[in-house]
Formats: sequence, C-alpha cells, structure tokens
Amino acid sequence: MKLGYPCINLSLPCRSSRTFRLASWSEERFIQTVTNNLACLLRILEFNAGHGLLLFRITSDLIPFASHAICAVPWQRYFIKEFSVIGSFVKQNGMRLSMHPDQFTLINSLDEEIYTRSVRELMYHADVLDLLSASRSHKIQIHVGGVYGDKEKSLARFISRYRSLPLKVRRRLVIENDDRLYSVADCLKIHDRVGVPVVLDTLHHRIINDGESIRTAFRNICSTWKRADGVPMVDYSTQDKKKRPGCHAETIHPGEFRSFLKAMRGLDFDMMFEIKDKERSALKAAAILKNYCTQKSPR
Repeated sequence: MKLGYPCINLSLPCRSSRTFRLASWSEERFIQTVTNNLACLLRILEFNAGHGLLLFRITSDLIPFASHAICAVPWQRYFIKEFSVIGSFVKQNGMRLSMHPDQFTLINSLDEEIYTRSVRELMYHADVLDLLSASRSHKIQIHVGGVYGDKEKSLARFISRYRSLPLKVRRRLVIENDDRLYSVADCLKIHDRVGVPVVLDTLHHRIINDGESIRTAFRNICSTWKRADGVPMVDYSTQDKKKRPGCHAETIHPGEFRSFLKAMRGLDFDMMFEIKDKERSALKAAAILKNYCTQKSPR
C-alpha cells in the first residue's frame, strides 16, 4: 500500500504551483516559473521518498497556462531533461503519481467551448505524465461533472465524450464519486459502458451513497481496475465538523482512521490523504498503519 498526499508539502519552503497573472505573461517569466516549479517538485518527491510516502498528486499548476493559447513556448521539449530526471527518480523509488484537473474541467458540459478547453487541459496533464515516462498506473483523476437538469442525459454525454477523447488521455483517466451529484453507483454505470476505472472518495461516499458500506463500495470498484492500471486508488479524508458537509478536516483523526483500517482489512489499495495539513497527516497515518499491521500480524 502506497500512502501520499496532494500537491503541497508544508515542511518545505518551496511550492511547485507558482504561477503569475495572465496579463504579466512573458516567455522569460514562464521559463523561470516552470524551472522553479520542476525543481521544487523534485525536492518534494525526495522528501516523500525519504519518509516512505510513495504516492503523490502533482499540482495542475506545474506548468502555468500550458493549455492556454498564449503559451507558445514548446515546454515539452524545453524541459525534457528536467522531466527525465524527475521521472527517473520516481521509477527508482517505486513511486506512483496522479494529477487532478480543477473543477472547470468538465467533459460533459453543455457548453462546447468548455468541453474543448477541458480536452486541452486533459491533454496537458497527460503530457506531464508522459514526459515523466510514467506507466499507465499513474492517473489523471476527474469528477463526472454537472447534471444540467437531466442526470441520465448528462451521464450519456459523459460516456459519448469519453469515447472521443485522445487515447493518451483515456489510458490515464479515472473518475471519482463526488459529494453532491454522482455516487459510486453512478460512476460504475459509466465504467460499465466505457471501462474507465473508478476512485473511491471516502468522505464523498459518506455524504452521498446508495446505502452500501465503505467496504462494499470499494469492493464494487475493484473490478474496474485492470492490471495495467495498478491497484485501486482511494482518497481518504474526514469531515471538518465545524464546516458544511464535504469540507475536509484540518488533520487526521486517529480513531476514525483506525476504524477505516478495520473496515478495509485485507483489501489492497493506494491511499491519498486529502487532509489540510498534507504530509503531516500522511506521516501520522503511516505510523498508525504500521502499528495496526504489527498488532494484527500473527505471532
């Protein structure tokens, strides 16, 4: 089981998501920003490898404006050496990466322009993982999208649009259940039509589900992952009890995490901790998991 966290490391002084205003665009500013972002990404991965955290979600802001028409810099060629160094480090340390485009990436949108922009954004994400020479098990994760007044038509539109996506995107794309519109069961309907793997988000499942337990929901998604896709991925988080449903907790709650481990005992998956204190909770979880496994091991 690989454990990890998304995008930002709070223990390091750098960020791999530095960007700038579109109005401030210049080739020089772009190259300097991307150079710094890639250097920071490598530092984060070195930190993670040194602490046994082998799952990491790369920020979508790694290459600012990569899918925007203003970006005329051939960044894929310009930074090929930097990507090669990072990719080699990932492979040597047995790490797994993912990316998660923002909420404006909607392939089932009614607006054709939003759909077109979404495809460009997905192509950018696929380019990043391809430049790292990452296998198909390194994924791009999205939500199904909106309902737009008719859920069945929106599901059908997602399925139709998915089929027309470039192969380099489809081979990496996975979908996750959300906390308002699409449950695990809805995601499984899409998988049944097009074969896209499904990620289980534990917090979202607690908010919207079809009555199935976390364990049952996970077992239902296991068959959506083929060997080349790697083991299934789970996004783990708990509710911030002071905020609206769906808001992630500030830090991990050990008791709740132990209950989750008990519910999932014997199942194989990689786990992303979507908790606000990032690597700090991931490290706490790793210690809890190690102790839990030691206690459960036969003497």
